[in-house]
Amino acid sequence: MAGSVLFDAPGPRTIARHRIYSVLSVLALAGLAALVVLKLEEKGQFEYALWEPFLTPEYIEALLVDGLLNTLLMAFGAILGAVVFGVLFGVGKLSDHPWVRWPCWLVVEFWRAVPVLLSMIFWWMLLSLGDGPLSPLQCVIIALTLYNGAVLAEAFRAGILAVPVGQVEAAYALGMRKTQVMTTIQLPQAVKIMLPVLVSQCIVALKDTSLGYAIGAPGLTYIGEQIYIEFRVNQVPTAIVLAAAYIAVNLLLTLLANWLQKRYVGEKKVLEVPMVGEAHVTQRT
Repeated sequence: MAGSVLFDAPGPRTIARHRIYSVLSVLALAGLAALVVLKLEEKGQFEYALWEPFLTPEYIEALLVDGLLNTLLMAFGAILGAVVFGVLFGVGKLSDHPWVRWPCWLVVEFWRAVPVLLSMIFWWMLLSLGDGPLSPLQCVIIALTLYNGAVLAEAFRAGILAVPVGQVEAAYALGMRKTQVMTTIQLPQAVKIMLPVLVSQCIVALKDTSLGYAIGAPGLTYIGEQIYIEFRVNQVPTAIVLAAAYIAVNLLLTLLANWLQKRYVGEKKVLEVPMVGEAHVTQRT
């Protein structure tokens, strides 16, 4: 028998107790969901008149074309820019030159600290309000690029530092320069290590596009706002439909993250060591 390094294998009583806890948790969640449904029914939130916009082709087209596609466009543009931003500033923070390292550190820490909504409003007032050269959608992409890029910069830096030191020292021993070591050994492995983090940040960028309605950027939340302003009484059905759309897209991204982790990173094996008192037999050939 071999036990895990982190914890002992649960016994029969512990397994039975965990199963009881799981059943009780499922029952509690089902009861909570039933309570919410009953409350919505009491408030008349399931009347057909409230849900009619989401069964009308014109409104469905507006949600899918003007809403969902623009949301995906903002998220896609932001994550592309964030990857470039993250690579440049993540590598810059590892530079041996202080005049490169400290400005990169300042930029990353600044945009990590600024709230995304505040950043959107700033760029909108600077570049879009009045006769500005950019649209609100582009201002959302800029704000999301800066925030997510700052987060990815730290992720890239951590991925680079996670590469085994022996590989780096061997490359230096072969006469490779630091730039060569970074581009051919450290950075490719860092990207492989942080693929799940990258996809997770895509999910964050997708969700943060919902803040774009504050500056009039076309997206799911903006289109939903126009719908419930027009009908005045269907805020709850609109919120449910928008939440379902975000959840569906995020689930697809989660499946993509899991596939990437299995395909390129591989499943991590649990390290097992002999239990205390067990005989350790080595067969020699």
